Amino acid sequence: MPGSGGAGTLAEYRAPYPPEGTAPVELTTFNGPPAHVLLAHFVVVLVLLAALGLVVCAIWPAIMARAGIGLPLLALVSLILVPLTTEAGEWLEDRVDETALVEEHAELGESLLPWVIGLFVLSALLWFFRRRASAAAPAAGPADAPARSAAFADSLPFRVVAVVLSLVVGIGAAVQVYRIGHSGAEAVWKDNFSPTPLEKGGNEGGEEGE
Repeated sequence: MPGSGGAGTLAEYRAPYPPEGTAPVELTTFNGPPAHVLLAHFVVVLVLLAALGLVVCAIWPAIMARAGIGLPLLALVSLILVPLTTEAGEWLEDRVDETALVEEHAELGESLLPWVIGLFVLSALLWFFRRRASAAAPAAGPADAPARSAAFADSLPFRVVAVVLSLVVGIGAAVQVYRIGHSGAEAVWKDNFSPTPLEKGGNEGGEEGE
């Protein structure tokens, strides 16, 4: 049995984490380039699609009924990818020069998650209420729960609130994606390219050789 040596003794019997000889799982690179670059492209496309889909489905409930669970699933995939992309970005941040532009991009990247959570919550609520309304039996009486759900989902106050919230969250998410992408492009490319075409000396040498 271990002795009564306190914290030092406890450390002796604590299994190391991660296990010795293994490295923690990190999103580092993908086929050469940093994984953050690839994941960021997926996030841009999926978040913008989820934002557009949310606004469209809130304005036209018939489209929400046709889209079904597809919109919440799209928002859920976006919600999963955002923290993974942020984690991959933090790994990359430790391996590039520390500049004000890189710092700004990192701070903006951390602000996207609340907007994507909003996209997912609103998408799930719209799907839930539209599903309840679609499942309401046509012959159900006004006191039945399905009929009340259908009436609530089709009521003007509900639709107005749904449209307003969807516009706020959808536009907010889209604007934030643009700001993050723009700051990332500046961090990579600002002052790193020529405004005019460069003369390719290698091509001229090749022509003279001919």
